[in-house]
Amino acid sequence: MKFYSLNHPVPETSFKEAVIAGIAPDKGLYFPESITPLPSDFFDSIEKLSNLEIAFEAIRQFVSEDIPDDVLKEILKNTLDFDFPVVEIEENVATLELFHGPTMAFKDVGARFMANCLGYFSQGENEEVTVLVATSGDTGGAVANGFLGVDGVNVVILYPSGKVSDIQEKQLTTLGQNIVAMEVDGTFDDCQRMVKTAFLDGEITDHRKLTSANSINVARWLPQLFYFLFAYKQAKSKGKEIVFSVPSGNFGNICAGTVAQKLGMPVKHFVASTNVNDVVPKFMQKGIYNPVPSIATISNAMDVGDPSNFVRIRHLYQDDLSTLQENLSSFSFSDEATRTAMKTVYSQTGYVMDPHGAVGYLGLKEYQKNKPNTYGIFLETAHPVKFLDVVEETLGLSPEIPAQIQKVIDKEKHSIKIKTYEDLKSYLLDKN
Repeated sequence: MKFYSLNHPVPETSFKEAVIAGIAPDKGLYFPESITPLPSDFFDSIEKLSNLEIAFEAIRQFVSEDIPDDVLKEILKNTLDFDFPVVEIEENVATLELFHGPTMAFKDVGARFMANCLGYFSQGENEEVTVLVATSGDTGGAVANGFLGVDGVNVVILYPSGKVSDIQEKQLTTLGQNIVAMEVDGTFDDCQRMVKTAFLDGEITDHRKLTSANSINVARWLPQLFYFLFAYKQAKSKGKEIVFSVPSGNFGNICAGTVAQKLGMPVKHFVASTNVNDVVPKFMQKGIYNPVPSIATISNAMDVGDPSNFVRIRHLYQDDLSTLQENLSSFSFSDEATRTAMKTVYSQTGYVMDPHGAVGYLGLKEYQKNKPNTYGIFLETAHPVKFLDVVEETLGLSPEIPAQIQKVIDKEKHSIKIKTYEDLKSYLLDKN
């Protein structure tokens, strides 16, 4: 399997090369040359398969030329050692809980898979790799945890100062070892812009091997398709048409879901649910993509004004708006609506949603107004405790602090404050 840049569709790069490079030399995102559907009997009998068996069959075609089967099975074993339960909230509405991993966020899957792949690829290599990543919240903690102590790999995480939750900040600034956190005076989009600029800066790349652990990296993005298959396995017995509603910021998660669909998963429709950063909902209405500066919200991990992975989704559907609309809906919701949803669901069911899951719930309910007989699954992408202040203010309760969070909550924060790209560049060159 070769991978090509979406700016230059000629398959010429291996999975290994795409992972290490992060982004193509022409600034394009890497994409697999083909997606071969899995046999129909795979889905007919999916409930008989373990999660590890499902993941192996789903990802193997993309990585087999660079990762032997026995190594891939070990990587998956290290990645998927926690649960992915579908929890029914009300009639025809359930949530897929993706917060049972080490940093209690959906990004644990992609970060751990990529860390294990990069650890395997770096065996016997003399040159160290620097993982450069921007985070709007959960990516930083997941990447820090996944790469902590990996030989031959250093990690530099950029995050917007004052725009991540206290617990998110603790998870990415307290680990030390090979993890460095850089606190940027700006927005997530500023952080992401700095990262992309560094990858294309010859003065840096001539002396330092860089890769990205954002969802632009194929090893971070692709394995997110696993849990859509795990959810389908659990919901299949409902005998209804299944629709996924995905809280969406950089759109890597929902893009992975559409890859699962291309693999043959019998799910016809996805809902991209956003906060007031509504570039994609507007595109879906008028076909005009107009990135804008991001706006801060209580669902901060989705505060993205120019979502990188949406170009991959457009590519999957041949950039045809009508085809895209058949498979994807997108709705935008305010902080006020998000808080109201959190209150309503808690008062009626006792279930505590985090603000991102609440946006996913709202998107699902909006879609089901016209499709009431569908079985909807919205993604709870992070544990509510990671947004403790929002949950306390909205619901008047304090969730119990899980063990994963207790490990870091009292640790001392260490970050390097920067304002400009030149600050980042100076650090990368000085540390060479």
